[in-house]
Parts: sequence; C-alpha cells; structure tokens
Amino acid sequence: MIQQWFNWRTALAFIAICIVSGTIFYSQYLAKKIAHEERQNVEAWVEAQKTILHASDSSSLNLAVKISSDNNSIPIIETNEKDSITGNYVNIDSSKVKSDKTYLSQKLKEFGQQNQPIILVLKESPYTANKYYYGESVLLKEVEYYPLVQLLIVALFIAVVFIAQRIDYQSTQNQVWAGMAKETAHQLGTPVTSLQGWVEMLKEIKENEKIAPEIEKDVNRLLLITDRFGKIGSLPQLEEKNITEQVQLMVDYIKRRAGSHVEFEVHAQSENILAKISPPLFDWVIENLLKNALDAMEGNGNININIEEHAAHIFIDVNDSGKGISKNNVSKVFKPGFTTKKRGWGLGLTLTKRIIEQYHKGQIFVKHSEQNKGTTFRIVLNK
Repeated sequence: MIQQWFNWRTALAFIAICIVSGTIFYSQYLAKKIAHEERQNVEAWVEAQKTILHASDSSSLNLAVKISSDNNSIPIIETNEKDSITGNYVNIDSSKVKSDKTYLSQKLKEFGQQNQPIILVLKESPYTANKYYYGESVLLKEVEYYPLVQLLIVALFIAVVFIAQRIDYQSTQNQVWAGMAKETAHQLGTPVTSLQGWVEMLKEIKENEKIAPEIEKDVNRLLLITDRFGKIGSLPQLEEKNITEQVQLMVDYIKRRAGSHVEFEVHAQSENILAKISPPLFDWVIENLLKNALDAMEGNGNININIEEHAAHIFIDVNDSGKGISKNNVSKVFKPGFTTKKRGWGLGLTLTKRIIEQYHKGQIFVKHSEQNKGTTFRIVLNK
C-alpha cells in the first residue's frame, strides 16, 4: 500500500510542499525583522523631529535633518494627543489628500490597526504631545505578499501539470480504444466474409429455405458490428438523417427481442426531425441505451423515448422503469470498466459517450435517476 502511494509524483508534491512551507516561514521571519527595523527607524525619525524643534547647535540639527530626510519609504501621520491630525505627514500621496478630504483619516485608522503610535511628549503640564502613526513600507508589503504570489504560481504549475497528464492519459486511452476496436473489426472481418460465402451456398439447397435467411440476418448483424468497430478511431462520415425514423428502427429491432412483458413507446415532436449523424454509430448508441434499460428492468416494465426539436438542438430522452442508479454511481456510469451486471466489461456506455461527444459533437448524460423508479438518459444533438 505504501509503495502504491509513494511514487515520483507524491515525492515531487512533498518536495514542493516543503519548499513552499519553508518559504512561507522564512518570509514571515523577514517580515517581522523588517517591521522591527522600521519601528526603530520611525523612533529615530521622531527623535529627529524633537531635535529639530529644540536644536541648540548646528551639528545636531544637521544630523536630525539628515535622519528626517532619509525616510522616503515609511508613511507617517502626525496627530496631537487627542488623535487630531495636525496636517504634518510624509510619504503619503498629496494629490489623493487634496482630492479626498477623508483620505488622511482613513490612512490614520489603517495605520492604527497596523502599529502602535510613537508618542513624543512636548509638555508635561499642561500635557501636550504629538503622536506619530506609521504604516507599512512597500518592501514590507512585498515580503508579506510574496508567499501568496508563490503559492499562486505553484498552484498554477500543479494545475498545468495535472491538465497535461490528464490530456496525455485521455490521448493514450483513446489510442487504446481505437486500437482495440480496429483489431476487433479486423479479426471479425475474415470469418464474417467466410460465413457470407457459406450462407450463399446454403441458399442453393432447397431444404435450407427457412434456415438460410435467418442465418443471413445474423451474418448481416455481424457485418454491422464489424462496421461499427471499424469506425471507432477514425472520423466517420456524417449524413443528414431523420432522427425519428432512425430511433424507431432501433426500437423495433430491440422490441422483437425484448419479450412481451416490456412496453415500448416513442413520442416525437415531429415525424421528420433532421440531424447529421453516422447511422451505424448512432444506432449503436440507441441500442446500448435500450439494452441497458432492459437489463435494469430485468425484462419487465416500460421504456419511453421522447424526441424534441429545438432551435439549435435535438433532445432524445430514453426513460426506463427499472431499478435506477444510486447517487454514488451516477458520476461513474460512463467510466470504462464500471458495471453493475454480473457479466460484461462495462464498456457500452463508455463507447456511447465517445460516439456522441467526439464523433457527433453532442452530449449524453443521466438526466434523472431514482432507485427502484427508473432512469432517464438524455442525448443532445446539434442541428
């Protein structure tokens, strides 16, 4: 079990998580360090302001002015002891202050949430003081947001890798499907051709007048199956056909083999609904859906097919009164290998979905299903 989970993909994912986690912790460490240094710089700037106000010699004044002018990154707003803005501020966009009278007040509130103000006491009695509220520099913001940017980049990278692997998997799967289908058609071709010859010989014997036509039907059926498999993997020729008539032909074919305990009903909005289809492949789709419906009903119930024509699409709903599909299995019914039957490979609905979506550019999905009440499959064809 451990070997199944631990492969190169999980190893890469683990390494990526470690790198991102390490970067996040290191970025937080840098952010705290920069924030501490910025507070020290602001404290030095406040002391410089105090020196400028009370300077007694030129050397200390020059140093204070230099410290004051060196701050070109940390935004600071000066208030009095009652938090009223004095109008003195640095590293804040003056144009925004002029255009928006509430801009400074908003910034003051923002700075107050970020850092505790530095207080410069001017007089003890009566108590007067200046408060200096300061915000984060551009560098500090960049350090704080860097992990988020990195996470976004890693997420995009993982998404691209996942999509690429999925496309590669689907391409490989499609090649396997096409190869299997064409090999099946090739293997069937020779014996079916031979059977056709034997049928012609049987027709010449009078005693086989009843048997030969029935065998010929089965051989023609094998030819149709061979033709269907041969079309998988290659672009079929689409023809404009009457969907109502095409569906009715398949219903009649299945009806003769379904038994007397199954009722079939076809409701069509019009007797002549045209769409471009590949008749052999489309018949295969309807046949698969009807056979699945028969299996779900265990040979007893109702099958209703409803055909509707809209401005841009044709809807074909195949409904049965069978045992239904559980909610957990609805998303799995079209996946290769999934089946609830004791026999079968679970490929019928997978091929059905491939035929409708890839060859006819349409859609097929489970419209509704309720256990012990039935299932409705919907086919959507483009007009």
